[in-house]
Amino acid sequence: MPVAVPELGSFNFVPETKENLEWADLITLDFNLLSSPEGKKELAQTLVKGVREDGFFYVKNFNISQERVNRQFAIGKRFYDVPVEEKLKHVPEGLDDGQFNGYVPAGRRILDPVSGLRDRIEVYNIPKFNGDFKHEHPAIIQENITEIEEFSRSLHTEVLDPLHVLLAIALELPEDYFTNLHQYQVKSEDHLRYMKYSKYTPEENAKIGKLWVQGHTDLGSWTLLFRQPVAALQIQNHRTGEWKYVKPQDATLTVNACDALSFLTGGYVRSTIHRVTSPPKDQEHVDRLGLLYFSRPNNHVTLSTIQDSPVLQREGYTENSFEKGGNPVPTMEEWTFAKQKWQRTKGAVRGDPKYENAQILPGHSEKHYA
Repeated sequence: MPVAVPELGSFNFVPETKENLEWADLITLDFNLLSSPEGKKELAQTLVKGVREDGFFYVKNFNISQERVNRQFAIGKRFYDVPVEEKLKHVPEGLDDGQFNGYVPAGRRILDPVSGLRDRIEVYNIPKFNGDFKHEHPAIIQENITEIEEFSRSLHTEVLDPLHVLLAIALELPEDYFTNLHQYQVKSEDHLRYMKYSKYTPEENAKIGKLWVQGHTDLGSWTLLFRQPVAALQIQNHRTGEWKYVKPQDATLTVNACDALSFLTGGYVRSTIHRVTSPPKDQEHVDRLGLLYFSRPNNHVTLSTIQDSPVLQREGYTENSFEKGGNPVPTMEEWTFAKQKWQRTKGAVRGDPKYENAQILPGHSEKHYA
C-alpha cells in the first residue's frame, strides 16, 4: 500500500492532441496472462515481436495503480518548481565523465549553431535503494523518499522481473536467467527519472527542425515510460525504418528494449531507435514532464553474447559487435559510463561529426539517427 506522505496536490495531465498524427501500431502485453504457463508462453511470443519488429510495446495490468503513478508525476512537477539555484546544488560530481545521479541541468547541447539555441531538457535521476548509493536530495524529494523507494522497488517486482522471465522463456533459457543478471540487491546503475522538456516558441522550433532530441538508443536493458499525453515521442520501426508517434494509452506502460539486451543476445533483441520532436500545434504551448525508469544489468555483468540459448544458436545470433571485431567485451559498468559520457558531452553541437559519430569504446562507435 502507498505510504502516507505530505500533501502533494493533484497532477493534471494536459489533453491529448486532436491532430491526426501517424501513430505506431504497437502490441500490448497483458500481465493478467502471467498466472498460467500457457499465458506466459503466449506473452513470450508476443514480446519477441515487440523487441524484434515494433521497437516499443505497451504493458497493462502490472499491479501499480494510476493513483501511485500520478503521485510520482506530482512529485516531479513540484521538483521542477524548485528554484534553479537549489537544483544546481544537486548536480553530480563528474557529470562530464558520465556520472548521472542527481540533477542534470538544461543547455548542455547546442541544437542550432547559427542561433545558438540549446536544449531545454532537465533531468533528475534517483538511483536504487540497495545501499550502494547516497540519497541526498532536495527537500521535496527527501520528504517523499519512502514512497519513491516503494514505487521504484515495485517496478522491479511488478514489471521488470516479469519481463525478464518472459524474455528467458522466449529464448528457451531458465526462467531466472535474466533476473539473475538484474538482482536488485546487487549494484547496478538503474534509476527513476523525472524529466522536463521546456517548450520552445514556434519560431524556435523551426530553427531546430522541430527536433528536440535526435534519434538514439538507450544503453541499458529496458526503459519504462509512464503515460505522457504530450505527443512528441517517435520510434523508428525496425522493419520499415518509418518514424511514427507513440500514442499515449490509458493505464499502460510504454517499454522499449535497449543496448545491453542487444549485446547479450548478439543483436536478436534490437535496441529501439527513438527521438523526441516538438509537439503538435495544440500542445506546443506546454512543457512536457516525463516519468521514466531505466533498468540495467548488474555492473559486473560482461555483455558477451549468451551461448546457452537454443533460439540464438538456431537463428545464428552468436556474436555481438564487440566479439565480431575481436575487441574486449565491456562490463555493464564500463559500457554505462562510456556511453553516458558521450551522451553528456558538454557543448556538443548538433551535426558536428566529431560528436555525432564518436568511438566510445574500442570497436564501437555511437551515432545519432535521422
